[in-house]
Amino acid sequence: MKKILFFAAVLSCLAACNNKKAEQAGGPSAELKAETGNSVSDVPVYKLDSLLKVADQLVEETVTVRGYVTHTCKHSGKRCFIVGDDQKTSFRVEAKGEIGGFNRELTGSELAITGIVKERRLSKEYIAQYEKEVNELKAKEDGTAETCEAELNSILSMREWMKANDKDYYSIYYMDGENYEIVE
Repeated sequence: MKKILFFAAVLSCLAACNNKKAEQAGGPSAELKAETGNSVSDVPVYKLDSLLKVADQLVEETVTVRGYVTHTCKHSGKRCFIVGDDQKTSFRVEAKGEIGGFNRELTGSELAITGIVKERRLSKEYIAQYEKEVNELKAKEDGTAETCEAELNSILSMREWMKANDKDYYSIYYMDGENYEIVE
């Protein structure tokens, strides 16, 4: 579970970097507005790449996000991960509301998922503790050094983002999904 959470943090790093650009521009750009539409229920619809640019402004808001399923949890189906058109950044969706679970057959499908945008903040202390654990694992020289290097690079990226944005935490955005439709 801890590795999955950290993996989500790493993949969210790119999205967090984009948040600063959106803030500097004074909010959503014209490009973002062009990609944002309205569904029948007047809930804003975002492609994942666009949502991640302004996720900090959408926390606790209900939106619809479109993305491609890359993974569903095989045991419980209680979460899935989607990517946008850039295929670089992953976004976690928790099965809540009308969603009983995500079945494995959804992998590769494009979904339009409506839910509430959430944020989890990783404190400086949490990141420091995790770095300590990664370094201890790396010291064992049991074949995990390559993985550890990638995780240490991600920790460095998080710290650089926190410094550049004058924050004492790193944000991970995800969604509590309420319902979804397969996009044909």
